[in-house]
Amino acid sequence: MKLMKLGVVLATCLLAPVTQAAEEIILKFSHFLPPISAAQVNVFEPWCEKIATESQGRMKCQIYPSMQLGGTPPQLLNQVKDGVVDITWILPGYNPGRFPVSEVFELPFITSTHEASSRALWDFMQKHSAKELAGIKPLATWVNGPNALHLRDKKVETLADLKGLKVRAPSRLSNKLLAALGATPVGMPVPQMAESLSKGVINGALVPWEVVPATKAQEFTKYHADFGGDKTMITTTMILAMNQKKYDSLPDDLKKVIDNNSGADTSVWVAARFKEADIKGREVTEKQGNTIYTISAEEMEQWKKAAQPVIEGWIEELSAKGVDAKQLYQEAVDLVGQYSKQ
Repeated sequence: MKLMKLGVVLATCLLAPVTQAAEEIILKFSHFLPPISAAQVNVFEPWCEKIATESQGRMKCQIYPSMQLGGTPPQLLNQVKDGVVDITWILPGYNPGRFPVSEVFELPFITSTHEASSRALWDFMQKHSAKELAGIKPLATWVNGPNALHLRDKKVETLADLKGLKVRAPSRLSNKLLAALGATPVGMPVPQMAESLSKGVINGALVPWEVVPATKAQEFTKYHADFGGDKTMITTTMILAMNQKKYDSLPDDLKKVIDNNSGADTSVWVAARFKEADIKGREVTEKQGNTIYTISAEEMEQWKKAAQPVIEGWIEELSAKGVDAKQLYQEAVDLVGQYSKQ
């Protein structure tokens, strides 16, 4: 009997590592920027370290940057919905028509600071975007920094200077904005931007400062315009998303780890990391010796007037589909205002 009991103990000890290994869950985390990007270094890697630590090593990420698992940036939405990847970084602006309601945050002159606007976006999407988020679990939603205008070889200080320039835009609404301002919009994902600037395919690009170092855009541009005023001229909404079925398959304690690293506070944390990256991106550009300047708040009033039809057009477009777009717009404005005062 003693020998039998000893055998059971030994068998249990031998099987324990196997059981533990079987419980380890590897989450495939795919995104479109290089591994040196601020998004991976400052956000994705620390987030993955947190869930590994809090799960005591039972749940870890395998990050695949630069679309290493195949496809293009706009296809990441379908990839995470279909379970090709477990977690990804979605830019709704790369998927026209898929986020018609939450797109309101990409309208011109609606957002303010990174943190306030991102908390407002989380609240708004939790209330209004269930259909848009079907099949995915949002872990964080945020807006990146104010898009600056990065120019190849011409300084733009007024609306007249912008007329006819070919400018890269990140989304459907930013395309409409550029057209309203007199530029020629060219829609393309960030990875194509640097080559297009270097070859003169485009004259400039609308991107936040944090994107500049990872794409080396500072090497292909000479002038960089920030926009004055208390509201961002244009920004981009972003979602850290997990496949819903993958989340549902987790044991309850690991779901809790994910839940503890999701939500409004996590969205604000991500936004703050992007804000820090914006500062570094600007510093890299300054060291390059490029010219950085700010278009005055007074001049921006003319840009606001020119942009108004974009806002009105969005309201009309959604209203025609039976959506109370005017109310949604006002709610988004109010949420940004509410959190901007805190």
